Amino acid sequence: MFERIAELAIRRARLILVVAAVALALMGALGAGAFGKLLGGGYDDPASQSTRAGEVIDEKFDGETNLVLLVRTAEGRVDTPAARQSGRALVAELKKEQNLENVVSYWDTTSPDLRSKDGREAMVLAHVKGDDLERDENAKSVIDAYTGPYEGALTVQAGGGAAVTSEMGTQSGEDLLLAEAIAVPLTLVLLLLVFGSLVSALLPLAIGIVAIAGTFAELFVLGSVTDVSIFAINLTTALGLGLGIDYALLMVSRFREQLATGASVDDAVRRTVATAGRTVAFSAATVAAALAALLVFPQYFLRSFGYAGVGVVAIAAVSTLFVMPALFVVLGHRVNSGRLPWANRGRTATRAPLWGRLAGTVMRRPALTALPVLAVLLLAASPLLGITFGTPDERVLPEDAKSRQVSSVLQEKFNGNDDAALHVVIDKAVNKAPLASYAGELSGLEGVARVETSAGTYTDGRSTPSDPGNRALGRPDAQQINVVSTLSPKSDEAQSLVEEVRAVAPPTGSHPLVGGVDAELVDSKDSIGSRLPIAVALVALTTFLLLFLFTGSIVQPLRALLLNMISLGATLGVMTWIFQDGNLSSMLGFTAQPMEVSMTVLMFCIAFGLSMDYEVFVTSRIKELHDLGEDNESAVTNGLGHTGRIVTAAACLLAVSFFAFGTAKLSFMQMFGLGSGLAILIDAVAVRGILVPAAMRLLGHSAWYAPGFLRKLHGRFGLSEGGPAPGAAPGPVADSPYVKDPTQV
Repeated sequence: MFERIAELAIRRARLILVVAAVALALMGALGAGAFGKLLGGGYDDPASQSTRAGEVIDEKFDGETNLVLLVRTAEGRVDTPAARQSGRALVAELKKEQNLENVVSYWDTTSPDLRSKDGREAMVLAHVKGDDLERDENAKSVIDAYTGPYEGALTVQAGGGAAVTSEMGTQSGEDLLLAEAIAVPLTLVLLLLVFGSLVSALLPLAIGIVAIAGTFAELFVLGSVTDVSIFAINLTTALGLGLGIDYALLMVSRFREQLATGASVDDAVRRTVATAGRTVAFSAATVAAALAALLVFPQYFLRSFGYAGVGVVAIAAVSTLFVMPALFVVLGHRVNSGRLPWANRGRTATRAPLWGRLAGTVMRRPALTALPVLAVLLLAASPLLGITFGTPDERVLPEDAKSRQVSSVLQEKFNGNDDAALHVVIDKAVNKAPLASYAGELSGLEGVARVETSAGTYTDGRSTPSDPGNRALGRPDAQQINVVSTLSPKSDEAQSLVEEVRAVAPPTGSHPLVGGVDAELVDSKDSIGSRLPIAVALVALTTFLLLFLFTGSIVQPLRALLLNMISLGATLGVMTWIFQDGNLSSMLGFTAQPMEVSMTVLMFCIAFGLSMDYEVFVTSRIKELHDLGEDNESAVTNGLGHTGRIVTAAACLLAVSFFAFGTAKLSFMQMFGLGSGLAILIDAVAVRGILVPAAMRLLGHSAWYAPGFLRKLHGRFGLSEGGPAPGAAPGPVADSPYVKDPTQV
């Protein structure tokens, strides 16, 4: 296959480039509409109890409260005639809004629970209508129209889930622009330093642009037919730029190396595609396999990263395999044009004696060099022993975000937080007596401030005198019960309360559904936790299979999986130490909180896939030299000597793309960017530079072991880095259990 790709590029180079240019223009035009198709949210399991509770409330009770307008008087209390008049006028206007329903306010109900303890603020509760995309747009419209000064007497601020989601979407776009403004110039500078040639430096950047444009077009199409998260854009830009550059970097380096040996342009293209091209294909397959595991989760926030990740990897690989060889044919030796003054004209593109010497040192003293590195990585992983998980809320926003400020006021100044209440819904008729008994028992649970029903309000197991209840919570065929607590939202105590509420015996014959933000967190953790073993198993199985097909050994995949898990543990441990335990919070400007469960899973898959990316880069060259007859130590030393510089450069370039998101103001995007960048550097330096050669030395010849039936399987279906060069030393005998590719003997 790779030989045919090379020949096609040699014969039809200009045609391929014309087709690629047209495709890029079409993808750019289509991808420009992606932003209008993507959604905020997506953290909940559609089949969970909390989601089903929300659906019943939407259908029969005009929706859960997802917008809280905090109304503050300029002076005095909200009960003064002027404040009351302005408040009622505001509520009357809100009730006319077509995008809102179930509008409830202090001035309608005179409920003391909707007024702050000092009497200076009051709440207006509402439900913003629409699906996820429409709700984001509707919330923004209402917030823009009503927040700020109102009639001189009042000031309005917006909070609640709809406001938080809207601000997160806006902040995500700003973070993306800043990250790209940092990453792209730095990437170009690094490419110039790596290649010392302007033309060579621009080629990888071109592939990155193609990968991003193509994935934007894919997201536009997918967003037109299914739910896709707006945060998939962030992954597309970081991974598209990084992987496109990684793959093109490998191809350009190998092509320049072949030219430096005196090969003709056509022969250099053939050898580059047969070797580096094959590596790119396998590398892309391993990264895509890791990211495809995200598709097993029901939350579209995670699935969206699977869509974007698999798409960007595939597009980057395909464009590298077809467009890069065509560019090589057209450019020829001009690939070195625009050489910069400091560039050494005599050096090859990939040979790095430093890495070769490092590998040689490690292989002479494998235990002495590897044990300190392992100790440091295990120490870095130790914070995982205390890891806890949460879901995004207003705390991921900067402290000056309006919706976050509203949430703080609701928790500090009001009796219970209505916005964070548990919503219990019974989808059938319930008589008043059993409803009252059930509500009374719920109100007696520790941490519950009150329970609101159509039959009355209950506190400490008893009904509140002279409170007839909220008729809006009752329907002939359904009942809604609001459990308002004094607990901090998403705390361990609040999550325990969800389980306690669900454990209370309901009215006979009924099956209550419990929703609300705390219930959504409990259900999300359960949903992701139940599917995580499947995702991990799929990643491990597909990675093992691909690496076996690539190397012909069963030991190499096991070694790669073990080392990757160690480096991943270190990365996640450091992120836990920073973002959960709060270290460096003042410097980075975030609020410490439990690790965001979806983003942690995403970071695991991204880091694992990229680790395998560099695993293939290094193992491919070691395998090539081993197949040519070099002994194990020489193959590892020379293999790292050839690939070390490429891996280091690729890791730095890709890390820059991710580290740029460390400037984000959304804390979970900071964690994603810093964690992914750190994982790349740990893998490229500690794992590839030290642990891999140490492991290869300790394993010796058994590093290439495979049972007989698997050797035959690999001989038939396996793919190798490239056949031995003419006159190469013979490989091991065909019946050896350590043969890497019997077809080459």
